[in-house]
Amino acid sequence: MEALFIYIAKSSGLILLFYCAYYFLLRKETFFNSNRWFLLTGLATSLILPFLVYTKVVWIDPIPVSTVNYPQSFIAQTIHQESFEINWNYVVLSIYCIGFFTLIMKFAVDFYSLNSVLKGKKIQQQADFKFIDVSENIAPFSYFDYIVYNSSMYTAAELENIIEHEKVHSDQNHTVDVLISRVFCVLFWFNPIIWLYKKAILQNLEFIADNEAAKKISDKKAYQYTLLKITTHESCVAITNHFYQSLIKKRIVMLNKNQSRKRNYWKYYAILPALVAFVLLFQIKTIAQEKKEAQEINKKIQSVDVYKIKNTTTDEELKEMTVKLKKIHNVDIEISEVKRNSNNQLTAIKVDVEKGTGRDQTIQIEGDNAIKSCGIVISVDDNNNKKINIITDGGMDKPIVVGDNLIINEKNPVKINTISTITTPVPPTPPAFPTGPMPQAPVPDMSKMPKPPVPPTNHKDKVAMSKFEKEMVEFEKKMEAFEPDMSAYEKQVEEIMSKREAIFEKEMEKYEIAMEKFNADMEKFTEEVETKYGKDSKEYEKNMKQYEKDMKIYEKNMKLHEKEMKKLEKENQKS
Repeated sequence: MEALFIYIAKSSGLILLFYCAYYFLLRKETFFNSNRWFLLTGLATSLILPFLVYTKVVWIDPIPVSTVNYPQSFIAQTIHQESFEINWNYVVLSIYCIGFFTLIMKFAVDFYSLNSVLKGKKIQQQADFKFIDVSENIAPFSYFDYIVYNSSMYTAAELENIIEHEKVHSDQNHTVDVLISRVFCVLFWFNPIIWLYKKAILQNLEFIADNEAAKKISDKKAYQYTLLKITTHESCVAITNHFYQSLIKKRIVMLNKNQSRKRNYWKYYAILPALVAFVLLFQIKTIAQEKKEAQEINKKIQSVDVYKIKNTTTDEELKEMTVKLKKIHNVDIEISEVKRNSNNQLTAIKVDVEKGTGRDQTIQIEGDNAIKSCGIVISVDDNNNKKINIITDGGMDKPIVVGDNLIINEKNPVKINTISTITTPVPPTPPAFPTGPMPQAPVPDMSKMPKPPVPPTNHKDKVAMSKFEKEMVEFEKKMEAFEPDMSAYEKQVEEIMSKREAIFEKEMEKYEIAMEKFNADMEKFTEEVETKYGKDSKEYEKNMKQYEKDMKIYEKNMKLHEKEMKKLEKENQKS
């Protein structure tokens, strides 16, 4: 569940990144086809990049291990307490599913509405296009190779302009872009940026169609008058390319705008440093591993190794024990005469223990009932001399604690370096994201802001329309005068946040390494508690309850930390 939320957050962040790059750098350029592929690349990147993770291995010094080593799997005892807690993960997932399925239903309804418009209509095939003349009062649109219009609503010249526009949509497969943007809105419906992203894609498609259609039409002004006339139509079919879009003024401005200079293509590459930063911050996973040489040294300085055999020990575990004894202590053991009952429990076993040359000791148990615990204890003194002891007849089930000494078997006592008080490891504190003052955002003087010109009421008045077009060009130039201050402010914020993110990344690497050590300390702690007090003792239960209590506090602190990080992120976005 957590992995899903992380993926959605990363994808949403990438969508925001590409949208900001388009909005601040590219939306006023006339590279319409390049903008189309830039926006589609942003959607593809937001899907794929979160899956690409690089694993970085950090070698650290070994963590001290317990003086008692049980090769068999150890399962910690957990104390379950019944309590009612709201699982917010499922609450969030439920809300997401409600929105998702609602939009899926809306998608299906739109397809049904489109099909009802196309069904049963007369189709005129011309080249690669299928023309449908309808009687409904709807705006002209294209859907793949279908071009739909109501010829009774327009003059012959106006209809020619409309058809040239829709042919561009159909020929360049703009319907695919519309459907892709719609699917992303369904997947990321909770993210307001995706709706703005979809709007940017649709507007850019209109710019492409206007630009290409104007090249084929002799009277460019007549085409613009057609745009103004279509603004009166509000009935549109969803998931199609409409001749009408609400921002007609913007389309007229872009039609009359001079071609952007080729040197402005550098703006498309400005996204690359941001993507590299995203990978370095979020797509590199650090794993801490102990140095192999140090691990071997740790194995040599163990004071006691205990190899326990229970009635549930499998043949694979017995074989593994044989390999470990040979590899670590150069001790040869031979296991034979193994018998099991119907429950696959050991009832008989013979273990011959050798060290170097000659037979040292033998464990042999026979009977019809399941055996009690037995095992091999290898102790190492200060001079690195090893001593082998065998424990039989359940002597390893209930260790006896006397002061700081652990007696595994009264006849063959083995002293283990234990401590009288076992302290629960303290989890490390997660680092906080660096904070500090941010530059003051420039606030434009509203009294100095230019006012957009008002289009004439009579669109057929050529003099008035010519004056309106000149005023629109002048308005665009005045608006561009306010952009340098915003660009300088954005650069300052980006530099400050980059430095803080670099500091935070280093602190997080240290924190992750400390967490690796904490997890190892917790394993050692659990093992020491069981060894000293026994799994059935009150002391063991008391220590495990305290451990669970500490872990709940730790989880609570981590959730509080995540909440603070989200709050900081919102404040940065707002700034």
